[in-house]
Amino acid sequence: MLGSLTAFGAVTIDLYLPTLPAIARDYGTSDAAVQLTLSTFFVGMAVGQLFFGPLSDRIGRRPTILMGCGVYVLASIACALAPTIEALVAGRFFQALGCCAAMVTCRAIVRDRYDHRDSARIFSLLMLVLAIAPLLAPTVGGWIAAAAGWHAVFQVFIGVGLAIAAAVWWRLDESRSAATAATAASTSVLAGYAVLLRHRRLIGYLLVGAANGATLFSYIAGSPDLVINIWGYSESQFGLIFAIFAVGVVGASQINRLLLRKATPDQVLGAASIGAAVAGAMLLACAVLGAPLFVLFPALFIALSSNGLIAANASAGALNVDPLRAGAISGLMGGVNFAVGALASALAAALHDGTAVPMAANICVALLIAAVAYHGLAKAR
Repeated sequence: MLGSLTAFGAVTIDLYLPTLPAIARDYGTSDAAVQLTLSTFFVGMAVGQLFFGPLSDRIGRRPTILMGCGVYVLASIACALAPTIEALVAGRFFQALGCCAAMVTCRAIVRDRYDHRDSARIFSLLMLVLAIAPLLAPTVGGWIAAAAGWHAVFQVFIGVGLAIAAAVWWRLDESRSAATAATAASTSVLAGYAVLLRHRRLIGYLLVGAANGATLFSYIAGSPDLVINIWGYSESQFGLIFAIFAVGVVGASQINRLLLRKATPDQVLGAASIGAAVAGAMLLACAVLGAPLFVLFPALFIALSSNGLIAANASAGALNVDPLRAGAISGLMGGVNFAVGALASALAAALHDGTAVPMAANICVALLIAAVAYHGLAKAR
């Protein structure tokens, strides 16, 4: 159940990617206009989490997810019937609002049911499910579009939204506590966020998670042109390279689960943040010195894989700062992650010069920020 909620957004992005050229042809519009359907989706994901996170504290986890599923299904219908590209862009925004309700609430449910250490283990386990989306969804989406047209992908989204809503309705028990409800009712959303942002450790955990996540955004933004156009690999070879790096992140997350049997999440996070910063510096050195690819690729693999050791522990640490506001904290996490990720993607695109240096510099700086944020702010004094 939690896995399906976690992967909701990723599936909605990745299943749709193969349809972009067909959508441009059908509407007679440019590729740039169709790309707005992705950009708008990310905006909806960032904004929606800031709204639905505290809402789940106030009205409960189940009603928030069901509300989001309702918005998602209606938006998917609107996308399938969209008469213009502008209507499709608007529909994608509301699709993002709907599926992010499930994602942001899922993190709060984990904290409702598990303590600090077990939360980190569960988040690591959920990365296994999340990794399936980028590995399988684009291929499946291509099959669907080839067999029945791009509109059929949105019809599949309707079914996905209804299936998740049915599973939540029949199988998910409410996990929000009475104390959480009372805390949410006692303050407004903005006042609740103001209280949270006064926590030094929470700011640290948010920066750790967002900065480390920015490494993946930088890689995703910069790697297609580098790997295919500059280094000369084919599209299929790029897909294989992308999958190998994804396996690295997932593998590290499962190593994290094993480490948590004997160490606390903060102990793993502290060591991993330093190791990741060192890996980022090594990657930048390799890029600046023009190291061959058989040296650069392992350095990039290690730097990106650090996400598997950091993301789950940073999330668990943030949610542990104030468990009675888990929904609001989850909303902050999602909003900050997407904002910093968008900035990292924009920087990677703006600084691109045909070499690996801008991407490596982005990754190195992000990992250094993550290490400083943990040891300077999040680490218990």
